[in-house]
Amino acid sequence: MNSTNPLCRLLDEGQSPWLDQLRREWLADGTMQAFVDADCVQGVTSNPSIFKGALQGSEAYGEQIGSLVAAGLDPEAIYDRLTLDDIQGTCDLFRGLYDETAGRDGYVSHEVTPALAYDTAGTIAEARRLWNAIDRPNLMIKIPATNEGIPAVRTCLREGINVNITLMFSLCHYDAVAEAYLAGLEERLEDGHPLDHVASVASFFVSRVDSHVDARLDTLAAAGLEGAAALRGEAAVANARRAWRRAAEVFGSSRFARLARSGANVQRVLWASTSTKNPAYRDVKYVEELIGPDTVNTLPLKTLEAFRDHGVVARTIDAPGTMVRADEVIGSLCGMGIDLEEVGQTLSRDGVAAFQAALDDVMATVRDQVAQRSARV
Repeated sequence: MNSTNPLCRLLDEGQSPWLDQLRREWLADGTMQAFVDADCVQGVTSNPSIFKGALQGSEAYGEQIGSLVAAGLDPEAIYDRLTLDDIQGTCDLFRGLYDETAGRDGYVSHEVTPALAYDTAGTIAEARRLWNAIDRPNLMIKIPATNEGIPAVRTCLREGINVNITLMFSLCHYDAVAEAYLAGLEERLEDGHPLDHVASVASFFVSRVDSHVDARLDTLAAAGLEGAAALRGEAAVANARRAWRRAAEVFGSSRFARLARSGANVQRVLWASTSTKNPAYRDVKYVEELIGPDTVNTLPLKTLEAFRDHGVVARTIDAPGTMVRADEVIGSLCGMGIDLEEVGQTLSRDGVAAFQAALDDVMATVRDQVAQRSARV
């Protein structure tokens, strides 16, 4: 481990840095392995927006697309094959880390299509299909924390499918996800199946909360509400810290202790959406302020590079006074009419829509390439 690299020193504080980006070229040219070796990257997450960036403007997929067109596959099946191959290849690269950490890290996440975000049965069926098609123990299937996604999470965990629950924005989201995790493992235990190889993370989104709340605070400040401007940039971290505190309560409970005695793993909180959207804020704000045990931070490339360069590592998630301040911030926002549970529901819907739009864009790219190659044939 490179003790001078701030990314590596996160491990000393119990936090695993994961990379929120994936490109096929990186598997072939050694870039992804360098992230592991030099930056201590412990896992990878993906979503439709990431695959959009990977496929658009890349030459790495041309030959395979041509072969799949010649084989008679339609654009949807071609996209599926391209992404499955990328995930399998990345899982294989991280398999050594998965084995070395006894299944704590080394995971690669692949998301169920956003078209199924409000379809429980469809999500379960697709999660099973992806799990079996990719066939890697260090795979996590990403399922959104919608009302329809939560029972799918529970079922998948009962069946031994690793799950990354995504698009969580509020404490209510976290409570539902933690309950699904515990209940799924309890049912699995009752079924007589082992728990030790079932893994899950709860992906709690951060910066998007500040983007939404800051806009509302600006409106209130412009209308003359005293104290509104002073709360800018505080909502997201306060919200996340309260989720971490709740996680510590859940996994310190006697209910989880019973599962742990049968081999169950803690479901770590994963900080997602950690790029800084507001240039007025420190570019590593959502890393530095949320460092603590039993957490993961999934960093976009730009944020990873910034933290490597000038990140400051210290346990900050529950530093003295921070939890009191988090409660004060949430209380003040509520007093101004900003309910973070309501904000969370809005952002969840927006997140599903954004992933669907990204998928639509990347499918348009695939269709164009298929059409061009079909015309040549």
